[in-house]
Amino acid sequence: MDSPKNISISEFTYTLPEEKIAVFPLEERDASKMLVYRDGNITDLQFRDLSSQLEAGDLLIFNHTRVVQARLQFLNRNGGRIEVFCLEPAGELRDIPTAMLQRRSADWICLVGHAKKWKDGEVLQLQFPETDFALSATLKGREGDSFRVHFDWNDEDLCFADVLEKVGNLPLPPYLKREAMPDDKDRYQTVYAREKGSVAAPTAGLHFTDRVFETLSSKGIDTAYLTLHVGAGTFKPVKAATMEGHQMHEEEVIVSLELIRRLAQCKGRIIAVGTTSLRSLESLFWTALRIYNQPETDLSIQVGQWEPYNYDMNTLPSFLLLLENLVKRMEAAGVEVLKGHTGLMVAPTYRIQTSQMLITNFHQPESTLLLLVSAFIGDDWRKIYAHALNSGYRFLSYGDSSLLHLR
Repeated sequence: MDSPKNISISEFTYTLPEEKIAVFPLEERDASKMLVYRDGNITDLQFRDLSSQLEAGDLLIFNHTRVVQARLQFLNRNGGRIEVFCLEPAGELRDIPTAMLQRRSADWICLVGHAKKWKDGEVLQLQFPETDFALSATLKGREGDSFRVHFDWNDEDLCFADVLEKVGNLPLPPYLKREAMPDDKDRYQTVYAREKGSVAAPTAGLHFTDRVFETLSSKGIDTAYLTLHVGAGTFKPVKAATMEGHQMHEEEVIVSLELIRRLAQCKGRIIAVGTTSLRSLESLFWTALRIYNQPETDLSIQVGQWEPYNYDMNTLPSFLLLLENLVKRMEAAGVEVLKGHTGLMVAPTYRIQTSQMLITNFHQPESTLLLLVSAFIGDDWRKIYAHALNSGYRFLSYGDSSLLHLR
């Protein structure tokens, strides 16, 4: 496969006026607009019309990660504000669900705002109002663009997830340019959010409601779930001259044997709900291919940024064959869950292996998410975005939706 390493991100831009960015969500989640793209044609619908575009036997794949309140506000000894943004567990412990269950202390890789105000050896304290609960943070050194921070707290009944829920703040995307409000605690989560660990919402899922799920079920449209814990790297701007110089962030992926069986048994189309679900499914494909080609390899997900581009796309086994083999391998080994990390970059020249449709919002100019959309539908992304801008669509996390058919 040709590599997209020579792509310049400046080729994937458009003018996004500030007034087109949805700073707040609509009152009703499923009242958002939905642009449907198929075979070069565009149709404008409402999101609650989704079932009219699908058929019995189709399978929607959701990412049921849950956003954690990962922003912590400390004051130093002089009263200066220092913000600590928890990204991922530090050291050998890369498993986010396990790290979230740690008690009394934890080490995390964090972004630190106003880091120069945090002196070596200074222990920051965060006291929860009207309680004895206290959280302390100690800087343990720099790791790349981030810092290793050691946390201690004085309530052994609270795990780290509880601590963040108690004293943390919701990490709204920086482009919203506002502080989180009480309503965001609910609205910046999908209604099916379950597994704590993301620092950004899988926003394509924000439009789903019980009403939408009922209409899907009544038509015989199936749903299933996996987990990709979204990292702050999803907002990382591409600063390199070409994509070869951009380091794709790695994110934790967790896929159950039950889901793999359902994918193998699916008689309809597979629809990825969001770019995170699509990256997870594609990472599952490359993992299944490695396990198919190397029977003695570990049963874990580990996909590098450029790994797929080393293959000839005309000679790959089918997704179904790989899934069936993977099910056999997992059953024989008694493995119920496949987990690991993916740094996969989906960009033009990449050929989608797993999904026939993608539900996604409208993304920032010059972003890796826009590259993924282009890989899915080709250069028509320009026509779609021009139509959305001229037709009153709302953009980015709290914005409107699109249903894209694979080119």
